[in-house]
Amino acid sequence: MTTGSRRITFFSTCIVDQLYPTVGMAAACLLEQQGVNVDVPDDLLCCGQMAFNAGFRDDAYIIAGRTLEVLRGKGDVVLPSGSCAAMIRHLYHELFAHTPFAAAAEELAHRTYEWSEYLVDVIGVTDVGAHFSGRITYHDACHGLRFLGLGKQARMLLNHVAGAEVVPLPGCDQCCGFGGLFAIKQASISTAMLERKLEAIESTKADLLVTGDVSCMTQIAGGLSRRQSAIRARHLAEVLANMVDAR
Repeated sequence: MTTGSRRITFFSTCIVDQLYPTVGMAAACLLEQQGVNVDVPDDLLCCGQMAFNAGFRDDAYIIAGRTLEVLRGKGDVVLPSGSCAAMIRHLYHELFAHTPFAAAAEELAHRTYEWSEYLVDVIGVTDVGAHFSGRITYHDACHGLRFLGLGKQARMLLNHVAGAEVVPLPGCDQCCGFGGLFAIKQASISTAMLERKLEAIESTKADLLVTGDVSCMTQIAGGLSRRQSAIRARHLAEVLANMVDAR
């Protein structure tokens, strides 16, 4: 399906931009392959979620206010992160309530989408021609699942990956223990949650653990590495863009 008349603004998020640029490139390229015109503004940096979640509302207001200004008149906004998309769609309303930015925040929320959501629900694509020879299991990142109702979109896309066996993950909707600063402030609880998640992942005997948020991917990948597990953690966009080799 081609959608050449569609134009979107791609918000890569700060963690993708700084640590995992290949995830952003994969997500943007896959949109372009579907005929979507992708714009990536140079001055689009952070949604303000970290400061907001940590209770620094004044800082979040400044950061998010700048993001609002950059995204004015930019059409649909697509992010490869359920947590950042949820921040804009559901928490900007709270952050900017009773301020001069309230109307702009409300307007932006209605044109903001997580990446897999945009592919499946907006442009109607479930098969992007991906292939992978091996077993895949999927972890539902908390913000995408609980704020945006994501989950079925990623699975629909993965079910069309040629050669892949998609296996269910026990407790797929249970938190991996990252939660931004939570993993630092509550390290012992975070570690216990991660250990439970790792046990579930290894029980699937999968080759890949796939998720839609690089924050969860980082947490899980670190745990798998420390266990010297052969299972790798990858972002959904990398798998669908054929950027992951079989083990």
